[in-house]
Amino acid sequence: MHETLDGYRKYFNQIVGFFVVEDHILHTTQGLVNRAYIDELWEMALSKTIAALRTHSSYCSDPNLVLDLKNLIVLFADTLQGYGFPVNQLFDMLLEIRDQYSETLLKKWSGVFRNILDSDNYSPIPVANEEIYKKIVGQFPFQDAELEKQPFPKKFPFSEFVPKVYSQIKEFIYACLKFSEDLHLRSQQRAGGSFLLRLLLPLQDLPSSRSTEVDDMIRKSTNLLLTRTLSNCLQTVIKRRNIGLTELVQIIINTTHLEKSCRFLEEFITNITDVLPETVHTTKLYGTTTFKDARHAAEEEIYTNLNQKIDQFLQLADYDWMAAEPGSRASDYLVDLIAFLRSTFAVFTHLPGDVDAHSTMSGKVAQTACMSACKHLSTSLMQLLLEVEVRQLTLGALQQFNLDVEECEQFARSGPVPGFQGDTLQLAFIDLRQLLDLFLHWDWSTYLADYGQPTCKYLRVNPTTALTLLEKMKDTSRKNNVFAQFRKNERDKQKLIDTVAKQLRSLINSHHL
Repeated sequence: MHETLDGYRKYFNQIVGFFVVEDHILHTTQGLVNRAYIDELWEMALSKTIAALRTHSSYCSDPNLVLDLKNLIVLFADTLQGYGFPVNQLFDMLLEIRDQYSETLLKKWSGVFRNILDSDNYSPIPVANEEIYKKIVGQFPFQDAELEKQPFPKKFPFSEFVPKVYSQIKEFIYACLKFSEDLHLRSQQRAGGSFLLRLLLPLQDLPSSRSTEVDDMIRKSTNLLLTRTLSNCLQTVIKRRNIGLTELVQIIINTTHLEKSCRFLEEFITNITDVLPETVHTTKLYGTTTFKDARHAAEEEIYTNLNQKIDQFLQLADYDWMAAEPGSRASDYLVDLIAFLRSTFAVFTHLPGDVDAHSTMSGKVAQTACMSACKHLSTSLMQLLLEVEVRQLTLGALQQFNLDVEECEQFARSGPVPGFQGDTLQLAFIDLRQLLDLFLHWDWSTYLADYGQPTCKYLRVNPTTALTLLEKMKDTSRKNNVFAQFRKNERDKQKLIDTVAKQLRSLINSHHL
């Protein structure tokens, strides 16, 4: 029965036919049936009818069929009430049918949104002429005085999924409205006392509440569409394994514009439900939250993807930790990594679109991504240096490592992303810089004398980290003459290292580090 409307229609017709005949017999004969018998029969039939409708309607996945079923139930109830049979339970069941209708709509629009997002090219919409421009702004509420002044051809900042998604949200709202349209409940008395029956009346026939119940119902359904259906579709796209940086940046731009459009959706619902503008709505749209969450997820994915790409480059690192002398330049893998970062952040600083979108992208997102990448690179380099498997380390290897860190610092100084104040970006490498300076300049007297003071030259050097690195270099001192520039006598060199190590252990114990 749940697959076609004809199945429901035949089912209702048989029930109506039976009770119309019974009612006719009651009123045209004597002694064959009585009112109590018919009422008992109707009560049993009504219970079984509602159970059957619950079972079969739950399998229905077509919102149009659910909508038609609702209309049949109303006609069925109207007909039998005309013969004096109580039908309140049927109207109560329409609340369940309404929820079922809403669920089928959400499932349908889930597929619609997936198709839109999967087919999008995630590139700004090109505009060749005025006709195309007007068509787009007719689909999506967008105004930009600067873009309007630009000659053709030009581009909208967002991709095609923005006007398509916005249009489909409106279509969903229209579909929700259909549940309360085209119903002809003849009894105003019934509608006056029931929320559901007021909901089912045509909008123009609603009482003084002016369809606030309909408005509230549509807003709640639309919230489910935004916070559950559309949100899940956006999150799926953002988490796809093959999604690139350009696509993620475009998603951020798109969701920024969709977030701004939420106030127009609010007005749209108010207009089609004929609710007075000054009415305080009991339900607000949560579209802003949906698009903010999607944007934040895309931002996090950018940071994660960048860090994963950095890790891939770092896997190519092949340091000779026992090298007697450093090379003449930074390691090849690090030069390639810095080149990748430069080209990556160029994407952020050449974004199309309005001033607000450009400011948001190249400002907050680009700066955070750049700082996140630099911090991750710095932390990863520190981990390479302190790796347990690296048991010995020469001064030559440390000097080569220093060349690589200098390459990172040069990248930070070059201003890959505008907006950083002073040496803010360079501070991402401050822990490495102070640690390397301490060892390369062998400045232990300063470190030990000033440790713990706010103005300490090596404030960012943890004594545990310093001791770990010193132990790695301790075993290579005899073989590589590492400390010849500091002491002439070999015995004095070894004694110096042992003394510094002892002082570091004491420092660690005294500060419980």
